[in-house]
Amino acid sequence: MVTREGESSVHKATPRRAWLIGVLAWAVPGVGHLLLKRWLRGLLLGGAVWLMFLLGLSLGGHLFIVSSADQGFSALVQLLPMIANVGSGVLYVACWLLNVGFAEHAQRWTYEYGNTFLLVAGLLNYLVMLDAFDIAAGRKE
Repeated sequence: MVTREGESSVHKATPRRAWLIGVLAWAVPGVGHLLLKRWLRGLLLGGAVWLMFLLGLSLGGHLFIVSSADQGFSALVQLLPMIANVGSGVLYVACWLLNVGFAEHAQRWTYEYGNTFLLVAGLLNYLVMLDAFDIAAGRKE
């Protein structure tokens, strides 16, 4: 490895605590920052994810899942939005267990808005999770 003068070539291992906080931050939106005692950030970012997810469901949004009926290109088309939805953590898992939000409501005029809110909630939670992980790992203040 080539280093600039004065830099250390030793990399610190990521603390296990950071991995645990990262997983918890994914599972329950906002809890990673709360565990790090970043109260305002945890409440604002976690609250935004929760609000967007619940609003998406109330607008008739559809959660994506790859089922055994999907094959080939159809499964691939479902996979990317499903990954975005899974980013919501326990919210997605609870909906999956209760079978809520997987029925399509395309007849509702708010359907696409609901889909967008659900997708963005999951993607935002991935960013919130990474932020909590970086803070716990000491890479960010």
